[in-house]
Amino acid sequence: MTDTTQFLMPVLALIAWTMVMWAWMYATRIPAMQAAKIDPQDAAYSKDALGQRLPPQVRWKADNYNHLHEQPTIFYALMFFAALTGGADATATAMAWAYVGLRVVHSLVQATVNRIVLRFSIFMLASLVLVAFTVREAMRLM
Repeated sequence: MTDTTQFLMPVLALIAWTMVMWAWMYATRIPAMQAAKIDPQDAAYSKDALGQRLPPQVRWKADNYNHLHEQPTIFYALMFFAALTGGADATATAMAWAYVGLRVVHSLVQATVNRIVLRFSIFMLASLVLVAFTVREAMRLM
């Protein structure tokens, strides 16, 4: 495995985790919709149609799946930027794995107990890792 491939493994890991959350979302959402007798077409007419009728524990997985398409897009771009500009070193790799690990923990908290203060704390730690990584990359190129 090349150094670049090794460096980009956290990207693959977070993509794979996003697919795990996708599967978990549908594994809980479809049975809940069936139990509530919700016609899937109802979701096309109102953004809140599912939200009002599905249990919170089911919605939490979908919310997290959506969150995995927000801030992590910055992570993906930063990883490819670092890989393409010579920033793929041991420190950057450690920061990348820290970010991925925190996002997985964030997902597990949100999808199971959804304690907001705990979830926010984990999110902030992940965000600080991302900010530090970004600043490090900017300083490296100055």
